[in-house]
Amino acid sequence: MTDHTGRASAEQGELYAVALEFDKLRARITVPQRPSGLLNLATASKQLTTLTGLIKDLSDEVLFRAVDEDPGLDFGPVIYAYTSAAVPAGRAMENYTEAYAQFGFLRRFAEASDSADLRDARAAAFRVVQERMELVRDDLREASSILRSAADRIDGTPPRVLAALSRSARPTNSIYRLPAEPPAPGPVRLAYTPAPRHGR
Repeated sequence: MTDHTGRASAEQGELYAVALEFDKLRARITVPQRPSGLLNLATASKQLTTLTGLIKDLSDEVLFRAVDEDPGLDFGPVIYAYTSAAVPAGRAMENYTEAYAQFGFLRRFAEASDSADLRDARAAAFRVVQERMELVRDDLREASSILRSAADRIDGTPPRVLAALSRSARPTNSIYRLPAEPPAPGPVRLAYTPAPRHGR
């Protein structure tokens, strides 16, 4: 059996690393308290690019493990963590793009002649940005939390120790898969050989 000792620790480290990237982006995203605090389009575009990259990272992590056919490893718990985190990450993308559209609207009419209707529209756009950015932050925190919780739960019992445990004592959240046990030998059966026929 191939010795995969340390692989669980490596998977934990990767989950924590991806979670940290979600935390970093969340720290850079703020909820403006007044129109003067709105992001400019360049900064918003960079943040959206980063968020897109994080979602791609999740799918890349899943793809890498989904095609791994090592019989000694079961990436089910790790894959489930990444696919679960993709749900709030996707919501973060949806919420950010809603805010992004408002940034575009405000840029489009930045130099338009002032009017009551335009002031109302700008105020509405600002409220949408506030609401959506708050949701983005919540979504990013949830994605990070899912990844960290999954990393915390991965069992690091070495494969050789795992193999020595009884079935009831083996952790269910291990990425190590035990080799299939050969079937128990049955009674030896001799092939039937008919007796030779003698001539009359």
